[in-house]
Amino acid sequence: MSVGMKRYASELAQRLPHVAPELEFSMYSSGGNFGWNEQVALPLWITRNRVDLVHFLSQYTPLFVPARSIVTIHDLIHLRFPEHFKAKVGPYYALVVRRACARAERVITDDERTVEDLQRFLGVDPGKVRVIPLGVVIPSPSTALRALRVNSANRPYFLCVGNHRRHKNLQTLLDAWYALPERHRVDLYVTGGDDFAGALQRASRFDREARALGELSAEDLTQYYRDARALVHPALREGFGLPLLEAMAAGTPVVVSEEAVPHVLEPAALTFPALDASALTEHLVRILEDQGLRERLVNEGTMLAQSLSWDRCARATADVYREAIA
Repeated sequence: MSVGMKRYASELAQRLPHVAPELEFSMYSSGGNFGWNEQVALPLWITRNRVDLVHFLSQYTPLFVPARSIVTIHDLIHLRFPEHFKAKVGPYYALVVRRACARAERVITDDERTVEDLQRFLGVDPGKVRVIPLGVVIPSPSTALRALRVNSANRPYFLCVGNHRRHKNLQTLLDAWYALPERHRVDLYVTGGDDFAGALQRASRFDREARALGELSAEDLTQYYRDARALVHPALREGFGLPLLEAMAAGTPVVVSEEAVPHVLEPAALTFPALDASALTEHLVRILEDQGLRERLVNEGTMLAQSLSWDRCARATADVYREAIA
């Protein structure tokens, strides 16, 4: 599971018992995808415990489920861009995920755009899909103040957060950053390792640097968000893109491709066509030079993030449980 999927599962597991005290919850988290625990032990556990409703928090499910179920599908990027993934992914979706969606009482997803993909790729009836945006925890003032000091001795920087799979479209970001006018001595920070065969080092020019940050703790990531000139997200597609919301919560402007911004976040983001490096360069210059634009994006993003709590996400999810049980 991705970092965002793990965060989703963790936040719901923590909050659901509190927002729906009339329901009894049991958590099952043993085993790996398509292993014994998932395919055999879990169905047996469901039967023994006489579970009324099972919620699978991702597309990884048993072939046989002896109870009513709900499944969350965050995105269908694997089916949109099959050339970027292993050959076995397509058959898995056809055999397991399509079946999981067909038997589910409800299918939960993070954004309206994925409803169309669910219908197109998996034949899901849009009438049983429920859209529930993800949530965020607003950083405390003490965390934000500490964050301001993280990079105080270095040059300003843009930040990109996420894995480095091909659909993340990092080459467009590198091209756009490389094309910045020489007057802008702004670094580029990317989470994770430099697994681009040295592309980050080769992209460095003038008095600025492209740098891989490695794996970051949640606290450190919040600090990098807070001190960045902007979070830049060039992906070809996202289910929700949790880093976008996390950056807004930290008071950071967001620049994101039109194809990757969820509907609920679009009003507070600066968008560009995913493969248009020139358009992205223009936006980066605007972020650096237009203080009014920066302030507007920060204010709108902060207000939007305050309305998208994990408690709200959990309450909406519990409402789907009640609907399915009824």
